[in-house]
Amino acid sequence: MSKTLNVLLAGFGGQGILFAGKTIAYSGLMDNKEISWLPSYGPEMRGGTCNCSVVISEESIGSPLVTQPDVLIAMNLPSLDKFVDAVVPGGTILVDSSMISKKVERTDVNVYYIDATKIADERGLKGCAIIILVGKMFKEVGFCTKEALDKGIQKVIPAKKAAMLGLNQEALKIGMES
Repeated sequence: MSKTLNVLLAGFGGQGILFAGKTIAYSGLMDNKEISWLPSYGPEMRGGTCNCSVVISEESIGSPLVTQPDVLIAMNLPSLDKFVDAVVPGGTILVDSSMISKKVERTDVNVYYIDATKIADERGLKGCAIIILVGKMFKEVGFCTKEALDKGIQKVIPAKKAAMLGLNQEALKIGMES
């Protein structure tokens, strides 16, 4: 990993975009990195578009806004269309191919198509599609240690939703194995 990793997660409200961004950010924090987490969503909230900028760095972060992501996680077509050209050459794009049938035409980026929503639904992990993509991102980009990722997911799941921890850990594992 370079000194700074800029990540942009984007999709519809309700897909767990902000939760996944927090998971990535906390995982970086658990590795004693500098982090920023900046949510952005339209006035519609659930069902509207939403994105989240996460920066993980070994040095101070100048701006929390990610305009040229090293990694893009796209959960819907409007998000892919909006941000695909912003990804830096050599960057990584993770696409939920259950939600997006379009292929990325750029040849200067690494693209991974994962049927995350379909896999999550089939395995009883409703709402965990984005976490499958975070697991795939971990496998391909290595943004933190495995231990930090485990601690990060534990940190973002509130005590009142403790039952969700196992489901999210399973979703991460599926992503890492895909």
